Amino acid sequence: MTELPLAGFRVGVTAARKVEEQVALLERRGAAVEWAPALSQDPNQVDDVELRAATEDVLARPVDMFLATTGIGMKAWFAAADRWGLADRLVAALGDAEILARGPKSVGALRRRGLRELWAPESECFEDVLEHLRGRDLTGIRIVVQEHGQSLSMVAHALRRRGADVRVVTVYRVVGAEDPEPMFRLIDLIADRELDAVTFTSAPAVAALMGAAGPTGRRDDVVTAFQADVVAACVGPVTAAAFELWGVPTIVPERSRLVAMVKQLETELPSRRGGLALTLTGGSVLLLHGDDVLLDGVEVRLSAAPAAVLQALVANPGNVVSRRALLAMLPSGTAGSEHAVEMAVARLRAALGTKAVQTVVKRGYRLAVGG
Repeated sequence: MTELPLAGFRVGVTAARKVEEQVALLERRGAAVEWAPALSQDPNQVDDVELRAATEDVLARPVDMFLATTGIGMKAWFAAADRWGLADRLVAALGDAEILARGPKSVGALRRRGLRELWAPESECFEDVLEHLRGRDLTGIRIVVQEHGQSLSMVAHALRRRGADVRVVTVYRVVGAEDPEPMFRLIDLIADRELDAVTFTSAPAVAALMGAAGPTGRRDDVVTAFQADVVAACVGPVTAAAFELWGVPTIVPERSRLVAMVKQLETELPSRRGGLALTLTGGSVLLLHGDDVLLDGVEVRLSAAPAAVLQALVANPGNVVSRRALLAMLPSGTAGSEHAVEMAVARLRAALGTKAVQTVVKRGYRLAVGG
């Protein structure tokens, strides 16, 4: 009988919605699942009074530009406008504006109401929406921003600094889990490295876990565990971006789908346990098995600092790892400065070849793989 791909692995799940589907996907592949919802079972709570006041304010004057950020937020806003008899006016007001949409779900919600976006980023990252607007004169432009569960006040502030008249519409707020005990247990499991991976399907879930880890006194342990032994699996780039603040490497599937995230774990976790083989730019094969490092079959001996840098880089081969994240990976006793990172990278290049580790100016380093 063929062994299931995730047999013997223990995976934490933080989702509150569609959790049965995710648990079933993991368990069918042999994984043992620890479930701890990071958010409420009904996380997206709408304040009708606040939302109606915001909607009437939007309708009071013409809208020049509209930024749609989430599909669930747009659906909730239109549903509320239907109840108030304001839906036709809202659709007309937004239809006269230049619409920018963050991601396919918000695009879908708009199109169901006959609205068409002028532009949407492939990445689903709000930073790319702001980049799209860079260089444009926003003086006097009235911009309405549909806020998703977390505050976009800094985005609004950045737009106002450029002269825009910004109205943020808070459709819903994300609420934490009613019972925090399962999350505290999950934090201990991560910190003690008793899990192989933890899955995340929203940026607020990442924020909730890291927020809960603070009062337990184990936040540093959680960050270190994610940097070294526990895989942080994120459903998409927006969720993964929430980990950047903490210097935590993540894995993200090419398509932001639940099944794709689980299938990525099918290959990621067994490869980490049984050894990881990577083809570097130029054709050399780098093999990592436990503490052993082989380059084209020849053992490479690394001291603690360059070995720590290599572990961080291979966790995201081909992707940039910031100097801050690499500094956090260096062993205790190493000088706490970016110079220590540069020295460790220099020693790693000496061992693997000068082209094995690429410098990405002002961002960090990446392992040169493929080709």
